Amino acid sequence: METLELTKNRIRQYISVGKRFDGRKYDEFRKIEIETGISKKAEGSARVKLGKTDVIVGIKMGVDEPYPDSQDEGNLMVTAELLPLSSDRYELGPPRIESIELARIIDRGIRESKFIDMKKLCIKEGEKVWTVFIDIYSINSDGNLIDAAAIAALIALKNSKMPKYDKKEEKVLYGEWTNDSLPLRKDIPIPCTIYKIGKSFVVDPNLEEEDSSETRVTVSISNNDTIHALQKGEEKELSIEEFEEVLNLAEKNYKQLFPVIEKHMK
Repeated sequence: METLELTKNRIRQYISVGKRFDGRKYDEFRKIEIETGISKKAEGSARVKLGKTDVIVGIKMGVDEPYPDSQDEGNLMVTAELLPLSSDRYELGPPRIESIELARIIDRGIRESKFIDMKKLCIKEGEKVWTVFIDIYSINSDGNLIDAAAIAALIALKNSKMPKYDKKEEKVLYGEWTNDSLPLRKDIPIPCTIYKIGKSFVVDPNLEEEDSSETRVTVSISNNDTIHALQKGEEKELSIEEFEEVLNLAEKNYKQLFPVIEKHMK
C-alpha cells in the first residue's frame, strides 16, 4: 500500500511539470493498433490496442419485439465482460460495477449521437425489429479501457453485415448475408476520456496513471465539435474552468484520433 502511494505521488509530480513516465505529452495517445474481422461468427468485429490495453468487440444481430417507447425503431444492447485473463483485478461471476459502467458509457455515446439509424432497423412496426448487440471483451487491461472499447465498437459497427431474414419463417438466417450494411450516420462520434491527475489533465493513461487520477470525463464528440454525450466518473468535482479545459482537450484529440479511425470506417 505504501509503495502504491509512492508511485501515485511520483506520477502526480511528473504530470505537474508536463512529464509522463513513458515520454508522452499530456495530450498524446499511445500507439493505436486496429484490426477488423476478428470473429467469423459475428456480423462485425474489431480489435483495438492502445499501448498494452487490448479490447475485442463483436456485433450480433437478432430480431425481437421493439421497446414499448419506440415501436418503430430497432433495439440496442451493449454488454462488457472484463475477463480475468486481462487483469488480476477481475474475477469470474456476475457483472461488476466496472463492466456495467463501461457498457453504459459506450451505449450512451452511440445512442445519443444517433450513430445507428434505429428507424431503418424496423421490420414491422410494433411487432418485429432488429436488435443490435454490442459485446465487449477485455483481453489486456492497462488503462483507458473506455476509449479502446468505444473505438472498437464504432469500427465493428461500421464493418458489420446484415444477415438475411426470412419473413415467412420469421427467423434470421445466420451465415447468409445481404448486401446491406448497418444504417449508420456519416459523422463518427469519437470518444475521448480526460483524466485529472493532481491539477493537470491527461488523455489515454496507462494503468498506473489511471490509478493516480482523481476524476475523469468521457466526451463523445464528432465533426464541427458537436458533443453528443458526457459521462463523469469518480467523486472529485470539477470547476467550470476545468470543465472548459476538458472540452477543449476533447476537441483537440478528436482531430488527432479521427484520421486514424476513419481509415477503418470506409
